[in-house]
Amino acid sequence: MEQDNIYNQLKKLLEDSGGKYNILEEQINVELQVEFFELVNELMKEKRLNQEVLADEFKLFDDKVSEEEKKTLLAELSNTEDPKAYRIIEKFIETKQENLYAWAILSLQHSRISLETHFLDEQQVFISTGLGGKGEKLRYFIVCKFKEGTEIQDIQMRVLQTEFEISFNAHSSVIEKLSYLDAYFSILGLIPIDVSINEVVKTAIKESNNYGDFIHDKFLVTNVKVLKTKEIESHFKKMGI
Repeated sequence: MEQDNIYNQLKKLLEDSGGKYNILEEQINVELQVEFFELVNELMKEKRLNQEVLADEFKLFDDKVSEEEKKTLLAELSNTEDPKAYRIIEKFIETKQENLYAWAILSLQHSRISLETHFLDEQQVFISTGLGGKGEKLRYFIVCKFKEGTEIQDIQMRVLQTEFEISFNAHSSVIEKLSYLDAYFSILGLIPIDVSINEVVKTAIKESNNYGDFIHDKFLVTNVKVLKTKEIESHFKKMGI
């Protein structure tokens, strides 16, 4: 199951990092993240001198400079092991240029990792997902399905909300939003990176079903994005429910 893969991959990351990692908090499109890191890696092959990159700071604030050129410069700054580069990116973020804001956030985070790796002489692990996170927790979009032919009563909705809150709290997790979508209900929540998502959700479903057996034991989890109804239906159809 996808949720098992997510947990196992994160567990391995924790082991490899020795418990030292940084989580990107902002929700940023995964495709944009891939584009950013591909460019960063490409620029590392023929890395410019720090002084040359820092000298181009003015281009970020020049309206005549193209967005593509600014994206390249931000990526270069993020690779520059100099605190001045970090401050330049911070200054650019304050201008809140909508089309480049997410890119600049990625640059700032990567710049921080580069600086920590350089000055502390320790390899830093950077964990980024489409839904972001907070502190030591990652954000997940979880969807459960009501059993067919079950008429959901208000009391059952209160039960599932209570049981999910209990399970999340017991695992140092947080429910940010709980929504009902016809035959489904979804949760946007924060779960510690070292906690099994399966355990959190399965416990809540089991306890809720003591009051009517109204929730399927199969569910979907993603940390890429908030899924639309058609995408949710497609996922459950593949599960055979």
